[in-house]
Amino acid sequence: MSELQRVMCVEDDPDIRMILEFSLTTLGGYAVCMCAGGRAALTQAPLFMPDLVLLDVMMPDMSGPETLAALRQQPGMKGVPVVFITAKAMPEEVEALLVHGATGVIVKPFDPVTLPQDIRMYWEHGRGIFPG
Repeated sequence: MSELQRVMCVEDDPDIRMILEFSLTTLGGYAVCMCAGGRAALTQAPLFMPDLVLLDVMMPDMSGPETLAALRQQPGMKGVPVVFITAKAMPEEVEALLVHGATGVIVKPFDPVTLPQDIRMYWEHGRGIFPG
């Protein structure tokens, strides 16, 4: 397995995008592509070719599950791990997201200090649920 280096973040809230970018670039050392919504992610994914995608569930242009389904149709994106970020953490809601094919779910509010390690856990170990 190659090393996790490139993370695409899809999040409509500009404040959360800023926190994600700081956490993943400054603390995690990852190359990051920030997208404000699903349509931007669909445009950027083939150009950036992420190793992992962090994907907000509720966005105005396309939902996280809709974005995930569309990303899976793109060349080179079928096997890329996708981790949803959501404030909805009830077990049935988390399970419904995993059914869409996500590798895992990180619950908001997440800890920016541990986020780089959290996504590395998904990268190295596959599916699961880690606290935010």
